[in-house]
Amino acid sequence: MQLQNRFRDPTLVRELAGRIRAAASHRETYTFMEVCGTHTQAIARWGLRELLPDHVRLVSGPGCPVCVTPGGYIDQAARLAMDGDAVVATFGDLLRVPGDTTSLEAARTAGGDVRVVYAPTEALALARKLDREVVFLAIGFETTAAGNAAAVRAAREANLTGLSFYAAMRRVPPVLDALVRDPQVRLDGFLLPGHVSAVLGRGPYRFLEERGVPGVIVGFEPVDILRGVEALLGAVNRGAADVENLYPRAVPEAGNPQALALFDRVFTAEDAVWRGIGEIPGSGYGLAQDWRDLDAAARFGLGPLQARMPAGCQCAPVLKGMILPQECPLFATACTPEHPVGPCMVSREGSCAAHYRYRAS
Repeated sequence: MQLQNRFRDPTLVRELAGRIRAAASHRETYTFMEVCGTHTQAIARWGLRELLPDHVRLVSGPGCPVCVTPGGYIDQAARLAMDGDAVVATFGDLLRVPGDTTSLEAARTAGGDVRVVYAPTEALALARKLDREVVFLAIGFETTAAGNAAAVRAAREANLTGLSFYAAMRRVPPVLDALVRDPQVRLDGFLLPGHVSAVLGRGPYRFLEERGVPGVIVGFEPVDILRGVEALLGAVNRGAADVENLYPRAVPEAGNPQALALFDRVFTAEDAVWRGIGEIPGSGYGLAQDWRDLDAAARFGLGPLQARMPAGCQCAPVLKGMILPQECPLFATACTPEHPVGPCMVSREGSCAAHYRYRAS
């Protein structure tokens, strides 16, 4: 608690805000993207945007795993449950995300066997006690992928032939590279995700230095985030493109070697579709060849995915940091957490949900 209070110290927050205002005098605009849904929540919760000068913009990126999961993936998982082909085990935040034609919640209401689990190990427990096929929806970034990889290994070791994994895991560094290369997206730097970086370390982001875009790994408290903004301002003003780790209390330089070794054993990098963004080479984790007998897509013949968004939904430009959620005409009117139109309004990590929850009344 003492450490947490230190990183929420109002005096230090005000001091940092003053230093940011002083440093932000070299250019007309600065645009920085946070790439983690937990950062998005923290920035909205603590009102950090309101502490910054108007010309220092914080925009949210594709840091919400369920937001970038293609709608076709959700439709195909719902169909497995509805047709009785399998018991579908999923994390709860995917339940209400709209697919292209349905949702897992709608499938469950219509009689499909969709069960909410809180960890991949619960899917293993289901497979042990049920006499039906269990499909675990393995989504998420590198942080969640570590648990998924451990579950795949455990399923093989336990010879759980009635369990398979429908993989839609996504890798963060390739999507950052895609954003930097996108001529429609104009960013001056990245607040890099703390949780993902605890697995990856600093090295996988070093390509940003070659692209001329600075990045800073930061934690999730107000002081962490404001220090990151200050560091990015300093880098831009100097014309530097360093990748710094300002979260060493949680992020080792080399990340988590055990998790990374397990990734290399169980997964293979593959081209993957990000909802609202499109296909990005090498941006997904699929099961490696030696583990394909546990791959639900292969076992059930599930088809390719697309990156469509619901009609009128502006999640795609929100996920690219091109607009803020409140600039979508559906925000807080037709689209609310109770009645979401697009995926960014469903998960607590979604940009639209965070802006809605902490918006000024």
